Amino acid sequence: MDQLALIIGLLFATVVAVGLGERLRLPYPVLMLLLAVALTFIPGFPEIHIDPELILPLFLPPLLYATAQRSSWAVFRIRWRTIVLLAVALVAVTTAVVAGAAWLMIGSIGLPAAIALGAVMAPPDPVAVESVAGRVRMPRRLITVLQSEGLFNDAAAIVIFQAAVGAALSGSEIGVGLLPQFLLGAAIAVAIGILMGWITMMTTHFVTSLVARSAITLVVPFAAYILAEELHASGVVAVVVTALEIQRRSRPQDAAERVTRRAFWDVVELLATGLAFGLMGLEIRQVVVEEGTAIFGMLGLAVTVCVLVVAVRFLWMAGLAWLARGKEDALPPTSTKDVLILTWCGMRGLATLALALAIPVTLPDGTAFAGRHEILVVACAVLLATLVLPGLTLPWLMRVLKAQDGGTEEHEAARVLAGRAQEAAIAALRDSELMKDLPEEKVEAVRQRMHRLGNDLLSMAGSKHPKPRKAGREVLVTAQTIALNAARQEVVAARSEPDMDPEVVDRVLRQLDLRTISLR
Repeated sequence: MDQLALIIGLLFATVVAVGLGERLRLPYPVLMLLLAVALTFIPGFPEIHIDPELILPLFLPPLLYATAQRSSWAVFRIRWRTIVLLAVALVAVTTAVVAGAAWLMIGSIGLPAAIALGAVMAPPDPVAVESVAGRVRMPRRLITVLQSEGLFNDAAAIVIFQAAVGAALSGSEIGVGLLPQFLLGAAIAVAIGILMGWITMMTTHFVTSLVARSAITLVVPFAAYILAEELHASGVVAVVVTALEIQRRSRPQDAAERVTRRAFWDVVELLATGLAFGLMGLEIRQVVVEEGTAIFGMLGLAVTVCVLVVAVRFLWMAGLAWLARGKEDALPPTSTKDVLILTWCGMRGLATLALALAIPVTLPDGTAFAGRHEILVVACAVLLATLVLPGLTLPWLMRVLKAQDGGTEEHEAARVLAGRAQEAAIAALRDSELMKDLPEEKVEAVRQRMHRLGNDLLSMAGSKHPKPRKAGREVLVTAQTIALNAARQEVVAARSEPDMDPEVVDRVLRQLDLRTISLR
């Protein structure tokens, strides 16, 4: 009962941290981390023990699904260069550098455990970054780079982590022989993800309850992850593909489900993040109790890793900026200002927490997992250095660099997209046979409503005009639904265009879904 009460308390603290963060204009992950650290100093605070083997199955499916559902296959095709350079290559380089430092500085740690430590520290957290970036009016082109990096960096780090921990538990070494095994597992995982996406869509078409159709998306990520792991495939890849497939199979008429599902997953992601930060604080408290004054001997490694994590990211971004010199339409970073901002936004978060907590306590022979306490201490230090410090100082840095964006580019992109949606809606009305069944005054009312669609979407506000309630309302609603569905298809198609900002697309799609719901 004490452990259940503690979990409920951590969830409640998350809600309080969000409210406090809004008032103080601070990202709530920063406040949750500070709260988690403060918990370590409360004498007599109850302990909670969760088997490390359960950490990844509990936290990874919702973490990966929440991140992947903001993306699409089209985004992967457009941003593949950024994904490869930042979400894969940079994660691998950071892992290698940190692992090398840990292997040299910790005499008792083996190479697999050192690689696991590097993988824990490697992936920045897109949720933490976006919670900070949105408050400081960061230019959209830089946010786009950070979002692209966040699409796959967690998955890349988790794959490396699982291979390293598996090698440490089995006593083997990590070699090139793991590559064919991973590729086979990834292929099986892709098939599982596609299958789970299809099953989800078939189920939601069969179930009429909106609540149940939204709830199934909470079950599916866990099912995909567990099934893939049981078949010795990649649960990470299976969850990501499942989310992308569900997005791809989404129908225009599922507007209410999409709105409900998005709100539902915002809550799940928020509570999962808060609970993970709280558990991290309790784990650090246990390390402090067990190690005593010996913990001060770990601070040197912690400081070294913090410096390396920031230095590797800075040098990598500087190298990309150097390669972009003289190229037209090059993606950021393209200047020293971009390099500094993108380096400062390398904030670690939920993935680092989950992976650190998932380090096994003992090996199969009963001996302690070498370096586990060091990994937990270093993870906490990296979170403090890359999340708290940048989270508090990024607004100051943006003002000093004069890099804040007034939102002109984003507004222009939204204006163009809203105009295209309006034109598609009007064209669909012209081709609709249903319009012939409406009286002339109703036809004119629908046309005027669609002519206002662009401004309504651009202002992110619903229509101020009352819904018609006279005879023929069903036909009127159907005609408007056809128009809005056509508008949605036009916006979805725009997502695959190279110069289109997916975040703007998502915002317009949300407004179209709300407009569709308002007709009912």
